[in-house]
Amino acid sequence: MERPPENDYCSICHGHFNVPCQANCSHWFCGNCIMLVWRHGSTLQTCKCPLCRRPITLLVPTENPLRGRDNSAVADILRDIETYNRLFGGHSTSIFQRMQDLPFLLRRLLREMMDPQRTLPLVIRARIYIAIILSAIYIISPVDIIPEGILGIVGLLDDLLIALVCFLHVAALYRSVLYFRHGGS
Repeated sequence: MERPPENDYCSICHGHFNVPCQANCSHWFCGNCIMLVWRHGSTLQTCKCPLCRRPITLLVPTENPLRGRDNSAVADILRDIETYNRLFGGHSTSIFQRMQDLPFLLRRLLREMMDPQRTLPLVIRARIYIAIILSAIYIISPVDIIPEGILGIVGLLDDLLIALVCFLHVAALYRSVLYFRHGGS
């Protein structure tokens, strides 16, 4: 979702969203509220989502960073989110974290690719298409690292591994786009 649900409230302040931000776990918070949670703990590490306890490695505000600069309170919150993303948003810390972020990033990427108002840079879009096409060719082709004809269902493991690597690559590309779009340097 590009915006939080209509009749939903911030789970931290239990009020209407003020500068809504979506975390990589797909939960929504007020920008100021999640920054307070981060400052309450150690500012040297990511904060954990108050709902699911997953590390938050990327915050995506719905406010346009350029448009929000007019209001000083919104500008301060967006600057804090930029700082947080600069510290923790450039990468996931482990393969397990990357796999947990995969559904969030792929859902957002699919929505963005289908929306004519939003555009991805041409280089990123081309790399995504090339990765998907090459993965599909490998999966469809009869040549396999582990042949299905000999090992049966176990032979599908290399196809699944190639698909997983492709999705992780696409998600990492999209994470870098989100990171630079929402405050990366």
